[in-house]
Amino acid sequence: MTKLTVLATGGTIAGIAGSAIGADYRAGEIGIEDYLEKVGGLGLEAELSGRQIANIDSADMGPEVWNALHPAICDALKDPECAGVVITHGTDTLEETAFLLDLTLPADKPVVVVGAMRPADAVGYDGLRNFANAVRVASDPEAAGRGVLVVMGDRVFAARDVRKVRTRGTEAFRGFPRESIGLVTPASLEWFGAPWRQGRGAAFDWCDALPEVVIVHAYAGFDRAGVERQVGENTRGIVVAGVGEGNMPESARQALVALARRGLPVVRASRTDEGLVDREPEDEENGFVAARALNPQKARILLQLLLANGITDSAAIQQRFDRR
Repeated sequence: MTKLTVLATGGTIAGIAGSAIGADYRAGEIGIEDYLEKVGGLGLEAELSGRQIANIDSADMGPEVWNALHPAICDALKDPECAGVVITHGTDTLEETAFLLDLTLPADKPVVVVGAMRPADAVGYDGLRNFANAVRVASDPEAAGRGVLVVMGDRVFAARDVRKVRTRGTEAFRGFPRESIGLVTPASLEWFGAPWRQGRGAAFDWCDALPEVVIVHAYAGFDRAGVERQVGENTRGIVVAGVGEGNMPESARQALVALARRGLPVVRASRTDEGLVDREPEDEENGFVAARALNPQKARILLQLLLANGITDSAAIQQRFDRR
């Protein structure tokens, strides 16, 4: 029996509605011991031990929980008897936690993040199947060397690609620029390619206090005042959720150029669901960085880690975004 550690943070997968057909529910109601008892009858081919890190709606996810979660994962991975880690998580910020962990953990053992779109007492609850699938993935030696993985809707996604694209329904996640990297059921698992991170350690050291990076959202009529209202004295970097391919109105662009020339890194991402934001000829003169395939929330995570590790030059930042 493969031994896995389950770290619980709450979310819809641990949520309760009080009605099988109710619209409203409370996230993070079921504790890890009760949840493991619930899945105990599934016949999973793994020995599971659990720890409750938090029990929250993932809209409340942030540094306080991350600072407890990361060392708990590291402790589990150091245990020679532990073959992998499964993290239960709400879906709203799942992609940010997964990407942060992907950048700050080694890839020698599987780390799988899983959630659900329906609470545990709802008709059609998807959490049990997703969890069984996550156990299947975390138990597979072939999952190692692929970085942090996300399992949702019978698909396996890489943390750097996954994004939530729907507010409802069990097929709420997609990957970009790669779609899913595997298909999984509780009884089977098929990978679409070989591991790409074998033998590679964490890209960044863990930082307990990440620098403040704000996301400013571009829109029709977005101007200098709209930028200045969102940038405070503690801001160390800016990500623009730009229109189209990371574009913005001229008034806002001028304000951001001025901030970049004062030493604040400015990353151009896109508010669209998917698409590359490539470098433009003006980026070098403006001091801007192109987010490439990362959406604004993931671009923010990467920029925070770069700044925390002393990488502040826009050219050096661009190199790291190009490598993602």
